Amino acid sequence: MDFFRRTIAAFAIFVASAANLLAGGSGLNVVVVVNTNSTNSLQLGNYYCEKRGVPSENVLRINWTGGNIVWTRAQLDSVLRTPLAAMLTARGISNQIEYLVLSMDIPYRVTNTTVNVNNNFNGTTSALFYGYKDNPADTYTTCTLVGGSTNFYAGSEGIYRQTPPISATSNSWLAIMLTSTNLDAAKAIVDRGVMSDGSFPTQTVYLARSYDLIRSSRYVLFDDAIFDTRLRGNYSARYTNTYTSYGLGTMLGFQNGVQQYNLYDTAFAPGAMADNLTSFSGFLFEISGHTGVMDFMNSGATASYGTVTEPCAYLEKFPSPRNYFYQSRGFSIAECYYQSLTNPYLGVLVGEPLGAPFAMPCDGGWSNLPVNALLTGTTNLSLGFVSQDAGLPIQQVDLFLDGRYARTITNMPPRTNNILYVTLNGFPTNYTIPANASLKSIVSNLVLRLNATAYSNNTKVAAFPRGDRIELRNLNIAKSGSSIPLIVSNNIGAANVLGTFISASGTNFLDTTALGLRNFVVTNSVANGTWLQIVVTKTNGVATTISVTNSAGNTDTSVLMQALMNSINTNSALTNVDSVIAEDLISYIFFGGTGGEFNLRARSPGWAESQIQAVITDSGPLTVIPVGTQRLDENLTHLRQRAHLYVTAGLTNLPISFSFNTTTNADGYHELAAVAYEGSHVRTQKRISQTVRIANTNFSAAFNVLNGGTNTALETMLQFSVVANTNTMNRIELHTTGGLWSTVSNAQTGNFSMAATNLHIGLHPFWALAVRNDGKQYRTDTRWLRIIGSEPLFSLSATGFAPVLKWPATAGRRYEILSVTNLTNAFTLRTAVIPTNSTGLWVETNNSTSGRFYRVRSTP
Repeated sequence: MDFFRRTIAAFAIFVASAANLLAGGSGLNVVVVVNTNSTNSLQLGNYYCEKRGVPSENVLRINWTGGNIVWTRAQLDSVLRTPLAAMLTARGISNQIEYLVLSMDIPYRVTNTTVNVNNNFNGTTSALFYGYKDNPADTYTTCTLVGGSTNFYAGSEGIYRQTPPISATSNSWLAIMLTSTNLDAAKAIVDRGVMSDGSFPTQTVYLARSYDLIRSSRYVLFDDAIFDTRLRGNYSARYTNTYTSYGLGTMLGFQNGVQQYNLYDTAFAPGAMADNLTSFSGFLFEISGHTGVMDFMNSGATASYGTVTEPCAYLEKFPSPRNYFYQSRGFSIAECYYQSLTNPYLGVLVGEPLGAPFAMPCDGGWSNLPVNALLTGTTNLSLGFVSQDAGLPIQQVDLFLDGRYARTITNMPPRTNNILYVTLNGFPTNYTIPANASLKSIVSNLVLRLNATAYSNNTKVAAFPRGDRIELRNLNIAKSGSSIPLIVSNNIGAANVLGTFISASGTNFLDTTALGLRNFVVTNSVANGTWLQIVVTKTNGVATTISVTNSAGNTDTSVLMQALMNSINTNSALTNVDSVIAEDLISYIFFGGTGGEFNLRARSPGWAESQIQAVITDSGPLTVIPVGTQRLDENLTHLRQRAHLYVTAGLTNLPISFSFNTTTNADGYHELAAVAYEGSHVRTQKRISQTVRIANTNFSAAFNVLNGGTNTALETMLQFSVVANTNTMNRIELHTTGGLWSTVSNAQTGNFSMAATNLHIGLHPFWALAVRNDGKQYRTDTRWLRIIGSEPLFSLSATGFAPVLKWPATAGRRYEILSVTNLTNAFTLRTAVIPTNSTGLWVETNNSTSGRFYRVRSTP
């Protein structure tokens, strides 16, 4: 008997347990917001939940029909913020949610129409992050930095919930738009985020300083970020003078400042963050004439940020390049961006929030807990975690039951009486951990110890607190980094275990790659004969004097400044590596003013090399700022040799046994998940999960899928039946993606129907909760159904003389059976069947011929 396989479409089937959870956040900490009026939003939300292990109860379904660009503050509150707050309270997950993912076709810009201000916009993600900030004037005509818009989380290197952006009592979330111009592109963003986790990429971040000096104003921050990433030792960031990413190869990140350029031949590694400082970089779906968020996302970035209205060139409104240093530490993408944004109220963040390329989770597993292990009463459970890096101990383990925080199993704060030893530049000191210490308090107190006058006078080193990290800067210009040794060690002290640690970035300080500079401002108008003069004295004491005189008829002060700069840069005495270069002229004439400013920069990197002196004088009526002789060390903090100290707590090998009282939970099937947290402020997570069955009574309920299967057609009407083993029933609830779906009251049997289109394409869990009149509950096993659109590839088998045709089917989809006795003839439709589960069957009813060819095809 011959048979044929009909290829309808290709579709990969993937069912797996919840993914490993990395960085300072995971699917357990995420709420995914989907718009029920958008099939793209529903499908993307489903895809994200599957890829990131987001519990079904963590999905918020909103009803929005007004487009994906703008909504009012009142609409944001009524459609999203208020339902979100109610959901978090009702489902008991307020204390675990930190991330808010807005899944496609949700407006990205917010306007407040209750005040009489034109273009009073905020970004939706920023308004959800720390509240809407009213602009005092039209953002298109007035440059302001709104009072009360400072993000206190910025620059903190803190734990998000312990360092909220506004106040500890306010609702705030690390909000992000997960969107693109089409569904496939949006799914690709998710894939890039997942692929990036723990990948430790070797590609370079480029910090670009373009010809556009206003939009490139972030360049003053580049050296600081690069310095700190160099101290990490495993991260590549580079300063470049370019306006385009062309020819840079595959990048881990890109920061630029130019109105518009083509991203031709631009590629990004998974986990890349890229953005452009320009007015309308946050216009997601309109033609703005500016290179922005969607350009980077379409070129393969995993996240980007831009402003949704005119921001003016305030550095505080744009990401600092330090977001790349935060990434090098292991923070997630959302944590990196929001830590780098001081005043983000005009911006929108787009991308995958959990991606953490430099996170290193521990390993772990349950002990003697098989799948569906039967648990009764109070039982003892065991598990263990082991760090992959000695510098990343495990501090805390939380227990989650069915995706909801249950309790903390263990939490090891810094161990009282442990001793941390630090030797700077040959001078030792130590710090004994007091009771009730935190990583932050240890850092603060140790900084006081290191900065004590007597000690600092010896070490010639200054210390600065940075969350769980200490930044050390050399104060002795005669010292190079390699000549400043740094030694740290840890001691158990009077404690019974060593659980507090200090580690260093290296065995000595690191020299800078920054070039010393000094900014000079010249104002007021020039006249015929006006002159400027500069005297440059090199570090060897040799002085060079240069003078320029204004040309007759010139009234533009910046023209005279350019003449001075040209003379500096072409003077043979100032072109060697021990000299200076004049650059970055900004003319104030473009802002309606007179004069301008420029930078005088050392040609070689280093603190000692920045000690070139310069003084600019004039004939009047000009004004030169600063007055007098200046060294080229305006960026002194970027020039001094630097090192880092990191404080952590916990154990690198953590076996745990704990008691679990099953009687406070419903009988039936549950997912137990233990989540371990790294003992630093990064708090990289590792999740280990197992399904168990609780049985403290004889109460039970059977969950049956009447119409639906492993693969279920989108056009299907799903049908379920739940039968309790008692008639003393209060209710039976059906739960799936988005939480409670339907309830049947006062019945032993609950029958449920649901159109698959309500949930749409994706993988969905279905389970029921049966509640007796006495309040006793039973939770059924979970059935995972994948709702699909196009038909996957399937094979057809035939067995027996009167053949039985069998194929893997999509429940609820119509299949037509065709046959022919001679292949030279056309196939004839015999019948059609609609399977109710994942197996398609048909038995031949006509045995009048000894041979027949068959074909099965699906029809929508």
